[in-house]
Amino acid sequence: MTGFPRMAKAKPDETVVFAWIVYRSRKQRDQINAKIMADPRIQKMCDPKNPPFDFKRIAYGGFKALIHA
Repeated sequence: MTGFPRMAKAKPDETVVFAWIVYRSRKQRDQINAKIMADPRIQKMCDPKNPPFDFKRIAYGGFKALIHA
């Protein structure tokens, strides 16, 4: 277990961003992701020759809700 800045090997002048999205279902997630990836602004950001950040320093995962309120 470690903090996000350490995990990302953040330098003193860098900011670590933590975000999450909650979807109602896998179907909704897939529909939303398809719309996002079709956006020309996102496609431009995904240019491997000019990435917006170092993809080797990203962490992601899936989670399962344990408690529903």
